[in-house]
Amino acid sequence: MKRHFDEQLQGLKSHLMKMSALAEVMIADAVKSVVERDEHAVQPVYEREELVNHMQIEIDEICLTLTALHQPAAGDLRFIIGAVKTNSDLERLADEAVNIVQKAEHLLKMPQLKPFEIIPDMAAIARGMVRDSLRAFVNQNVELAREVLLRDDRLDSLKEKVAEVMSVCMTQDPSSISRALDLLLISRYLERIGDHATNIAEITIFVVDGLDIRHHADQKRLVRRP
Repeated sequence: MKRHFDEQLQGLKSHLMKMSALAEVMIADAVKSVVERDEHAVQPVYEREELVNHMQIEIDEICLTLTALHQPAAGDLRFIIGAVKTNSDLERLADEAVNIVQKAEHLLKMPQLKPFEIIPDMAAIARGMVRDSLRAFVNQNVELAREVLLRDDRLDSLKEKVAEVMSVCMTQDPSSISRALDLLLISRYLERIGDHATNIAEITIFVVDGLDIRHHADQKRLVRRP
């Protein structure tokens, strides 16, 4: 019975990693459609969204089965509960990739505003946060989870930089307002992806250490200390 449980638990981890990889590719394609004005990168994002949604249901079912049939001990139960929450965050950050590609479709119909380097930088950080937060959760690596938390500050800073640059664009050229607002929203969607990765990192800390830092700024500062 224990062997069967361990095999199912490993299957759960594998499903989560596959779902995370899908979400990463969605983010990459969505940003590619914006930065490189590549209309061919649009449709795959929608197609992968359906796969992510299907995987979310599968993972929830695995978690329910593990809980109902095996009555796991405290540590394993905490991991399974964390997996349910992580599953939800993965689905929601994949939705943000869809939001980005929807703005890209609008931007593709208009002249390019300007070469824009901050968006790709944000995307690289966000994708790394998603990848490492899942690695931290699956491997119960608290140190890696802490590193993910630190990167969230950088993502927030870049989003503010986007706002500054777009504000100048709109002031200097009123005809750019629509495109600038789209890019502002895209930066916000990337920031939200980072927020979901941060959630997963915080879940990891809870699963391993039993420490819930979500609504405790004092504890979060301690965790984020290098």
